[in-house]
Amino acid sequence: LSRQYINMEFFGLKFSWIGKILSLATSLVIIYSVSKSNRQEIGFTTKMNSKKQVIIGLSFFFSFLLFDFIFKIILFPKGGHFDLETFAFQATLPGLTEELAFRGISLWLLEMVFPPKWTFKGIKFGWGFIIVTVLFGVVHGVFLTANYAFKFDLITIVYLALISSLSVGILRKFSGNIIYPILGHNTINIMNAIIRIL
Repeated sequence: LSRQYINMEFFGLKFSWIGKILSLATSLVIIYSVSKSNRQEIGFTTKMNSKKQVIIGLSFFFSFLLFDFIFKIILFPKGGHFDLETFAFQATLPGLTEELAFRGISLWLLEMVFPPKWTFKGIKFGWGFIIVTVLFGVVHGVFLTANYAFKFDLITIVYLALISSLSVGILRKFSGNIIYPILGHNTINIMNAIIRIL
């Protein structure tokens, strides 16, 4: 929506830089308005879980990433041209803003409402994790048309929820902070951009 209503073409830009920066600012205001302990629960910390748990999270993530790469290398359209703005944008803001919003703030709030009750490899999961995982797919698979009608891309919703969202969600839980999911998210975005120019 920000790209639709805030046109950056005057500056030679095609991505929604302003929208993402506003999203980042909003998330940071929320994060710094809560206590230090709450910030750590959000994942806004450099503290990590045990080395073993981090390795488990990374193993899950890279397994999903390998499947994602093979799937997309087969199906994605290719032959595009290298574009510096595309790589600069995809390597920074989407992962930063979306992970703070989804697997940071939203997950923290939902886990207060739905306390995690299931334990896997020493990490607690619950309905909050499931809701955020699905919500991420929905947000990326629902579009507002020129006629202001909502269009649902069910394939995008299901794929993103089961692959991309789930993989970075697991990385978030096992790492104990939001740094790893941000890096993982941006890795997926860069991979997508590279595949399109092969």
